[in-house]
Amino acid sequence: MAFLSFQGVGITAMAASLPKQVINNYDYIDYFPVNQVKEVVDKIGIYERRFADENTCSSDLCYAAAEQLITDNNIDRSEIDLLVFISQTPDYRMPATSIILQHRLRLPNSCIAFDINLGCSAFMYGLSVVYGMMQSGSIRKALILDGETRSKVYSPKDRRSAFIFGDAGIAALVECHEKFGKSYFSLNSDGSRADLIMIKGGGYRHMSSIETLREKVVDEFGNIRNDEQGYMKGGDVFNFVIREVPRDIKKTLEYAGRNTDSFDYIVFHQANNFINSYIAKKMKLNVDKMPMTIAKYGNTSSVSIPLTIVSELKNKLDGHKELLLSAFGVGMTWATGIVPFVDCKISEIVEV
Repeated sequence: MAFLSFQGVGITAMAASLPKQVINNYDYIDYFPVNQVKEVVDKIGIYERRFADENTCSSDLCYAAAEQLITDNNIDRSEIDLLVFISQTPDYRMPATSIILQHRLRLPNSCIAFDINLGCSAFMYGLSVVYGMMQSGSIRKALILDGETRSKVYSPKDRRSAFIFGDAGIAALVECHEKFGKSYFSLNSDGSRADLIMIKGGGYRHMSSIETLREKVVDEFGNIRNDEQGYMKGGDVFNFVIREVPRDIKKTLEYAGRNTDSFDYIVFHQANNFINSYIAKKMKLNVDKMPMTIAKYGNTSSVSIPLTIVSELKNKLDGHKELLLSAFGVGMTWATGIVPFVDCKISEIVEV
């Protein structure tokens, strides 16, 4: 386990954006019988999601969130020295989407900009990267932009993933100040399980072709997808998560000298209700401290933790609050964070 700690760095403001299109999962019945749909939706506990239209990318969602954050907090754009864009659904293979956003947001050419492509734990990884850069250099303000349009990469004809994923974007402003005190992170990876969640086609190992775009029946249950749409081995992912995530949380708490009772809020990646409820029960966590958005937004991948903070903790982060964060996903990768929030300003959610 790779443990990191930082002093005097924190998130001072956050904003989020969502597509206007609301998907009612019970009405998502184009390819499955109504009774099957109800069974799946009731089991996973995802009742609504947001889908971006064909002309809206992750960068558009992040741009809207960033503009809201900049406006609400009267930020001088010339003082933003770092922009990190987090996504596995970027605008292009090249250039990096962060560079496009730097220009679109009218940030100075002196602004450092780069992308992080990692999956569901990427916000945690991105936060630790930005904290480290802020602490070691002369960066005044940093923007973390995290956006996903996962609705574009999963087959609506594959029951195992068709009802799970949604789209969203967030912006977080990071600054240095002694008031934040100390934060802690544990970052982990296991590439031997890379095939548990994957889009096999369309990259440079299996380049796009007629074959990778051809729909095919992929199992005995009649699920259909092509090789450029994502798949997930749900049972294996569940077994992995319930073994590794509680262990990592416990190790991080030991490293920081904390216990679960010392946190104001505990925010998990919104994968599904069953996994989070299982971990909460196993670790005897106070569920009243665990805000959830899975029911109304679905699994928004790396956006899910910051989106949950913006959606559920607005007006609740005045003063000094301690948050325990936990994420896991593609790779497989997983991460735990102990992150102080001090008078964090949260904007109203923008619809795009």
